[in-house]
Amino acid sequence: MSAHPLINTPLEEIPKIRDALRATFNSCVTRPIAWRQHQLYQLARMAQNEADAFCEALAKDISKPRFDVLVGEVGPTVERAVKSAQEVGEWARTEYPEVPESRKAWRPTVRKAPRGTVLIISPWNYPMILTFQPLMGAIAAGCCAVLKPSEAAPHFSQLIAELVPKYLDPSAYRVVNGAASEATKLLELQWDHIFYTGNGKVARIVAAAAAKHLTPLTLELGGKSPVIVDSAYDMDIAAKRILWGKCTNAGQICVSPDYVLVPREKQDELVEGFEKAYQAFFPNGALDDSHYGSIVNEMHFNRLSSLLDRTKGEKVTRVMEGRKDVTRKRFEPTVVKDVKGGDSLLEEEIFGPVLAIIPIDSLEEAIAFVKARPHPLVLYAFTEDPVVKQKIIDETQSGSLVFNDTLQQLAVPELPFTGVGESGYGSQFMKYTYDIFTQLRSSIDMPKEAEASLQGRYPPHSPEVVQAIAGPAFCGMPIPPSSPSLTN
Repeated sequence: MSAHPLINTPLEEIPKIRDALRATFNSCVTRPIAWRQHQLYQLARMAQNEADAFCEALAKDISKPRFDVLVGEVGPTVERAVKSAQEVGEWARTEYPEVPESRKAWRPTVRKAPRGTVLIISPWNYPMILTFQPLMGAIAAGCCAVLKPSEAAPHFSQLIAELVPKYLDPSAYRVVNGAASEATKLLELQWDHIFYTGNGKVARIVAAAAAKHLTPLTLELGGKSPVIVDSAYDMDIAAKRILWGKCTNAGQICVSPDYVLVPREKQDELVEGFEKAYQAFFPNGALDDSHYGSIVNEMHFNRLSSLLDRTKGEKVTRVMEGRKDVTRKRFEPTVVKDVKGGDSLLEEEIFGPVLAIIPIDSLEEAIAFVKARPHPLVLYAFTEDPVVKQKIIDETQSGSLVFNDTLQQLAVPELPFTGVGESGYGSQFMKYTYDIFTQLRSSIDMPKEAEASLQGRYPPHSPEVVQAIAGPAFCGMPIPPSSPSLTN
């Protein structure tokens, strides 16, 4: 890996890069399935062969432990790239929908066409998987792509700028590095699709830029993912699973549990569960534990400190002391109980190792609290009661819904990963990512022999012809009756 700092792409080169990729796409080189499979296997080889370099880069950028890089970034990249290569032939298969017998001769067809030349903008917190996961879909669909990784992860961004052209076809896939100026230049250009992962503030800028060109868009955002804990659930297990989710990447993950709604009489029992889990995870404290990450930069460290300084809740300090080390940007997991609406910890997505506990008096109050706020990316609920589960399913909205665990939904790439409302739109993972970058191109092919059956559509239209053509729909087609309970 190069020891040089991040090298920004010259602004004047960015339109040339886009034009070169568009020329490659127009040459149809990306269309054959075998070519796409080769690129996907090469992506897997890059992740596998360069695993040490990726671990080193992410350790320098965000102090991410090697275990977390291998399990959360390298492993999924290899596995999903290989699986995508194996399945893309089936995904891309032309479809022939079932139609009435009278229209079968028209040969109605749905072809899977690549959208074209696309832009992928990825964040710093999981830069490898969140860059390469959308890229897998773009490759599988037959698109060309520009990758714009985050300047907040400079070692990773520089690394992929060096590795991508060694493993992937450089005429089809390029990396553009830089900060706001380079991103702005990219967004001035017309793309066939933009895939952005990040926060809502920047997403609005991306969406506004895309709108100028009517560019389709996928937004993978975040928000405050709540946890509802049923009073009958085992508080120790709930605490252990919630704390694990909150400590992963020091809480810097879009699906991190953000706040917990727990029955008032169970709050202290849940806090005790957090303390026991914390002692088990970090016997000597998290501040110096090599398996625990750091905050990405001073700005985010200060933001988290400010949220904690202003909270009116009670910090749990008996075991989880909430210690900090500004020099190393280390921030110990901190639980705050008795948090009320309007507290600083409810202002924005925490995106760090701080967890707010909000005592509530009923399930209805918990659901109302969630519904009064923007739709979360994930709603977590700890309950074994099927009635409670169904009530949460029926009465809330979220991108995903996870019962009795946290984060583990990410290990099921067969499920769509998506937000709703403020948490984003557009599904991804495996075939769902392929679908994002694919246009369903419909066609019919009318045979000459059908001319006789088409005569009635040509003017002049006699009443008899109108009745013959439109009659079944307007006066002859049976329509089932509505339920008596729904009629006026």
